Amino acid sequence: METTEQPTSREGEVVLDRYELCERIGAGGFGTVWLAHDQRLDREVAVKRIPIHGGAAARAEREAKAAARLSHPAIVSLFEAGRDKDAVYLVSELVRGDTLGALQAEGALSDRDVLRIGVALCDALAHAHARGVVHRDVKPGNVLVPDSVADGIVAKLTDFGIARMAGDDALTATGDVVGTLAYMAPEQAEGKSATAASDLYALALVIYEALSGVNPIRQAGAAATARKLGTRLPPLRRLRRDLPRDLCAALDAAVMPDPAMRGSIPTLRGVLAAAIGDADDEPGTVDGSLWEDLAPQTLLSRTVYGREPRDLSAPPSTSFGPRLDDDEADLLDGALLTPVRISITGRVASALLTGGLVAALLPFATSGPALDRLVAGAVAAAAVALLPRLGWLAAVTALIVWLLADGAQGPALVVAAAALPVVVVAPRVPAWWSAPGIAIVLGMAGVGGAWPAIAGQCRGLVARAGLGALGFWWLALAETVRDERLLTGPAGASKAGLDEAADAIASIVTAGTLGIAALWAVGAAVLPMLVRGRNVALDLLAAVVWTVGLALGARAIADAAGAGTPRGLAAAAALAALAAVVARAFSRRP
Repeated sequence: METTEQPTSREGEVVLDRYELCERIGAGGFGTVWLAHDQRLDREVAVKRIPIHGGAAARAEREAKAAARLSHPAIVSLFEAGRDKDAVYLVSELVRGDTLGALQAEGALSDRDVLRIGVALCDALAHAHARGVVHRDVKPGNVLVPDSVADGIVAKLTDFGIARMAGDDALTATGDVVGTLAYMAPEQAEGKSATAASDLYALALVIYEALSGVNPIRQAGAAATARKLGTRLPPLRRLRRDLPRDLCAALDAAVMPDPAMRGSIPTLRGVLAAAIGDADDEPGTVDGSLWEDLAPQTLLSRTVYGREPRDLSAPPSTSFGPRLDDDEADLLDGALLTPVRISITGRVASALLTGGLVAALLPFATSGPALDRLVAGAVAAAAVALLPRLGWLAAVTALIVWLLADGAQGPALVVAAAALPVVVVAPRVPAWWSAPGIAIVLGMAGVGGAWPAIAGQCRGLVARAGLGALGFWWLALAETVRDERLLTGPAGASKAGLDEAADAIASIVTAGTLGIAALWAVGAAVLPMLVRGRNVALDLLAAVVWTVGLALGARAIADAAGAGTPRGLAAAAALAALAAVVARAFSRRP
């Protein structure tokens, strides 16, 4: 018995008498997308080829009808639709870029990027709704982000294949469920007619996920995901306390199960636009919470539409599990359980610093070969790179246990004294938890006073202040271990045992030089307010005044405490001023 296969297109084939297929650039359950050359107008286009079988052709025609009503810069333009005996062809503009979902997975977007994309999608949906078109499948995979921004358009909405159009309700029967389950409004999942409020829900959930790093609806299977539909999401501000309250409130409202409580797309657009100016502009992934670090990682079902295969090509997102009760919500209020944005660079830098510190401290516990210490450092670095917070805590705990087991009680106490304040003072910046180690390196080079310029590059006033103080604390503790003058002088050797280490730490607290820690905290906190990256001359002047003030203040505090002049004040001041100006200039680059 012979079987008939659907013919497929091939490179070089000309379809609809004018479009030469050049390169296949995508494929899915409903067809193949080709980069093509329009021979008549001499331009590049995208051609979606949908074989004529099953319901695919009807979907293609529906997409063509919906797109014919729309003409907006933030919606992918459809140039032509046609068919031959084998397939339906949709010819649209070629958007060179990637999907929102792919960019999220790569850590290529900042909060500011997400908000700008959200504004563009609000405009696109408002245009569609005004013309009687409800998209019904807004999700990260249907949002294209161009490589280059033209006319201010940062994103384009695509794939209106399951759109519902006013006056054409017969396209889907009542009770049909179409769309992507993890982004579907509850009323849409129940088979009710999708409305503008349904698109608003999906759009808000897309933005919620991009800002928090998690889609609480998506579970490990379609049935489990379906059970989450209609539940209230954890408030966004519990996951991202650094975001504006108005922004979080608007997104929380837009994902309410009751369509009447969601507000409107123009209202959401206004809130998104207002928050852009104050949003973080550093690209990065959103680091999962300690809660998520402990959760199992699973491949998740993403798409439900008729018999379409599940799309597992996009990176999975960790599930939140069952709906949070009040006690669990309070637990998530803890700083260690709050997801934060960590750039790829920050993650790598934190891993390398942690690995270096572990390798440097192990000689106090073992006299084994250097290779063993390097291996231990590499393991610690890998753990921090994969799980920034949990990996850091595990690495520090393992180091303390190793030191204690080998009888190095003094260094073990010093490590504990250095590590404990970190998670208390800067809980939401795990990429910086090992950064005070840079202060030790600077101290060894005789320029420890330059540390506040580095701590001042951290985001968040409280975090900057905490890191500024931690730099002095780590420097002082390092002086006890190395028995070497790094800034104000050693407080006493701690290598011998627990009592000597405790005495050395106590002498740091009582020596009177902790005022320098407070001075560095204030200096790091105010640095971005003085050096703003708008004018090099003004920045340089502000940086010089700032660093001279820090140097004179540190000298006065040290003299009052009888510790003598801190080491390398002049060189540290010059380096700090230069670092402040250069770092700010780079952070302001578009």
